[in-house]
Amino acid sequence: MAVTVRRRAGVQEEYKGKRNTRDVAIDTETYYRKYGPMVLRRCRHMLKDEEKARDAMHDVFVRLLMHEDRLHGTAPSSLLFRIATNVCLNKIRADSRRPETRDDDLLQRIAHVGDPEAQSTARAVLDRLFRGQKESTKTIAVLHLHDGMTLEEVAGEVGLSVSGVRKRLRSLRSQLHELEAV
Repeated sequence: MAVTVRRRAGVQEEYKGKRNTRDVAIDTETYYRKYGPMVLRRCRHMLKDEEKARDAMHDVFVRLLMHEDRLHGTAPSSLLFRIATNVCLNKIRADSRRPETRDDDLLQRIAHVGDPEAQSTARAVLDRLFRGQKESTKTIAVLHLHDGMTLEEVAGEVGLSVSGVRKRLRSLRSQLHELEAV
């Protein structure tokens, strides 16, 4: 059934049926230029950290690229706002699962010692800590504590379950406390 629609300029068009909203393609580059500042503001507001907000903004557009075949561009600002909110919430959840602890501070001090005597002491502590440990345990410690990967990411890298990774890190922490007491 055709319907005549009157436009502002007085031009009449025929409109057949419902408009297919899925036909509107997503142009990620244009969206990045046009909506990038809005996404960044949302990320800044939620994360309250400029560096994390920029990373989150880029993650939003990476997700858009990854799923552009399943998405449609009828309301791009709403779509990007929702993706930004979800990305930020995921980052906040991930950060809350990995709180900064006293152990992390100790490991950071060991990793960033400056003078040669302190470097020698740090090497000795690390040698004692990792003596008798499996190579995968050393890898787990570096990936999680130094590189900042989540437990899930580390588990995927080393081929263990998340609980296995958590157990190994717990064991290392207890050994580190024992060494610190000595």
